[in-house]
Amino acid sequence: MAAGAAFDLLFTDVIVGGDMNGRELADAIVGQRPATKVLFTSGYSEDVIVHHGRLDPGVALINKPYRKSELAQKIREVLGA
Repeated sequence: MAAGAAFDLLFTDVIVGGDMNGRELADAIVGQRPATKVLFTSGYSEDVIVHHGRLDPGVALINKPYRKSELAQKIREVLGA
């Protein structure tokens, strides 16, 4: 990340394969790039995700399935555009 291209938004699933989940990925990136905005996506409802401790209440989340127009609108909201 340190030598990579600049970016303003991390878009990640809450549940990802491997050793790290989406929240851990976001924490790692925001720890290095505090200005980075984060938008999560999931096939699970927000209530289920928050209840099981995957995300904190109030985070930016778009539930699957979503339309391209819905994703574009949510990205604009998160970036404050």
